[in-house]
Amino acid sequence: MDNTDNSDNIDKNEKFVPSIRGQLKKHIIHVPEIIHEHASGIRINGKLIKSLVFTTDIAIIRNMNGNAVIAVYPFTPQPIITQALMLAADVPVFCGVGGGTTQGARVVNLANHAEHQGAMGVVVNSPTKNEIIKEISQVIDIPIILTVVSEHTDVKGRIEAGATILNVSGAANTAKIVRKIREDFPYIPIIATGGPTDETIRQTIEAGANAITYTPPTNGEIFGEMMKKYRDDENAP
Repeated sequence: MDNTDNSDNIDKNEKFVPSIRGQLKKHIIHVPEIIHEHASGIRINGKLIKSLVFTTDIAIIRNMNGNAVIAVYPFTPQPIITQALMLAADVPVFCGVGGGTTQGARVVNLANHAEHQGAMGVVVNSPTKNEIIKEISQVIDIPIILTVVSEHTDVKGRIEAGATILNVSGAANTAKIVRKIREDFPYIPIIATGGPTDETIRQTIEAGANAITYTPPTNGEIFGEMMKKYRDDENAP
């Protein structure tokens, strides 16, 4: 175990948090520290969520330090995928249940099934009709996370239909959308994409986001870096 004494680096004005990890857990994906330092987080059933890793890759889910997983993918949601994610994850999972290509009663049924499989919340896409959100809210007791992609979204109507948390994903406009929502709805929980740098993450948090989604590098990208290092080591004189 790596149990390094960090006493020389302690800020006397802050509470010291000891950090312990095994040797084999050193090589994991770390979400940007700025998220945990500055985001307020969203407390759901007693668990504080500040960072969500955007992935359905089980290997990444088992080797990252995010507070939760947001598992949304561009295909019709399938309960067997949700089940696999639940079995693999050691952190809460928010599962996509459709609302874009997948519509109607199927979305409601998938949301109900996800709750029974252990999801902490369900994520519905931006085209989801308010009627479907309302139906989902009547059958599940976990948060409904509604994805917002534009500043023109009828946020009031979405909240009244039963959306519990807003998930803002507006690319370069994300912070702007978050700020507009926060002005009109000061207490609605907001998750948002943070962008590629600490500065864009900071801007999104300052705009009003409570929690940040982080897109990790792919397995291929990580492997590419490792193989380059192996080749460099082999070729070293």
